[in-house]
Amino acid sequence: MNQVDLAFAPALELARLVRRREVSPVELVELYLERIQRLDGQLGSYFTVTSELALAEAKAKTELLLQGDSDLPPFFGVPISIKDLNAVAGVRYTLGLAALSNNIATYDDGVVVRLKEAGFIILGKTATSELGSFPYTEPIGFPPTRNPWNLDYTSGGSSGGAAAAVAAGLCPLAQGSDGGGSVRGPAACCGVVGIKPSRGRVSHAPVGDRLNGIAINGAIARTVADAAALLDVMSGYITGDPYWLPDPDPSFLIATQHSPGALRIAFSTTVPPILEVSSVCSQAVLDTAELLSEWGFIVEEASPDFTGLIEPFAKVWQTGTVANGIPIEAKSPMNRWLAEQTGSAGEYLQAVAAMQIIARRIVAFFDIYDVLVLPVYLQPPIRIGEWAQLSPEETFHKIINWVAPCPPFNATGQPAVALPTGFNPTTGLPIAVQLIGRPAAEATLISLAAQIEAAKPWSQHRPAYASA
Repeated sequence: MNQVDLAFAPALELARLVRRREVSPVELVELYLERIQRLDGQLGSYFTVTSELALAEAKAKTELLLQGDSDLPPFFGVPISIKDLNAVAGVRYTLGLAALSNNIATYDDGVVVRLKEAGFIILGKTATSELGSFPYTEPIGFPPTRNPWNLDYTSGGSSGGAAAAVAAGLCPLAQGSDGGGSVRGPAACCGVVGIKPSRGRVSHAPVGDRLNGIAINGAIARTVADAAALLDVMSGYITGDPYWLPDPDPSFLIATQHSPGALRIAFSTTVPPILEVSSVCSQAVLDTAELLSEWGFIVEEASPDFTGLIEPFAKVWQTGTVANGIPIEAKSPMNRWLAEQTGSAGEYLQAVAAMQIIARRIVAFFDIYDVLVLPVYLQPPIRIGEWAQLSPEETFHKIINWVAPCPPFNATGQPAVALPTGFNPTTGLPIAVQLIGRPAAEATLISLAAQIEAAKPWSQHRPAYASA
């Protein structure tokens, strides 16, 4: 296997190679660090590369291998990246804010602890939009994160760095987070798999609630199996969590090897009241629905009633710009404007109540259907800087009309999987759909996604500039 093939190999395969001592953790870390140094100047997928820490950890793990230790965690010696909205002890922690460029975390987030326990080696912190607020990754004071399939376009956001790094072979998989599409959108833009788990599946320790439960850590990978296995090790209750779910039984990885069984599947190309959708995004849904119908599933055009959700969800989501306690003068004009829209505590609680009532109505749709197929975004990725000259209010309106299929399932806490389906012939950018499931039914989505992936394999595709 040559070095490029090794860089793009599935993380599960890398773990097997390490266990068989066919490749060492040091060799893997050196491979990805070399690619980051050579390619990321154009891409901008990492804010911080932890070369010394990663190499030291790799050397320690390689020595353990040489000692013949057979009791190894599942991803022993496999590199990974962490989104820079999550804390890693001793590593720069910016939240996408230039004002925090010298901020060093003093603790590990709970999800980071889980990843370390699984044997991963952290390569660095991936780029995020400022405070994770936007579906594009262009924070002031940092280079923009570009799409590895076409560098003129965005990689999405706010996990834009994570998805771009995975797609470009600068890490085999990545941790991201999703408070309104921030895992699914970048995965769709960059042609990788993104899993937004159910509320309570992955802990936010050591902090508690995140925006009334709309935000959650998720998995980004090039294959469904890698994403499922990553979710397995990320999942689980940590003492004091305000929401939690039992551990999956069997594992999500095993779900990729099983048929999803008989399913009733709905599909829709729009998210009323927003009806404008590009032909490439709608066609991806129609093609997926046709494929599922050919396989014998009951497939019907239908959609939940999303009426009235935009305003209360936006009110809850906007509070993230002020809940962190960072002075308003340190933030971008867009985040300052969002902060001004948050209103009083009473208005926030009213928005939470309204959002929860509408969320119940959306979840009730899944009493009839097992899975819903939707676009991820309603339009293809925008160009880098495309909205830079717009006012904050104009930009916010553009965002709502772009990402509309994602936030409803942050409101409901349901699981969703973004899955690549093809390429836009005009821009060369990936096209994707998302599969949404019943609460806590990640296994059903993962089984179905694996079946689609087997019929329409994707991971052999590589961005041209990253293939050398």
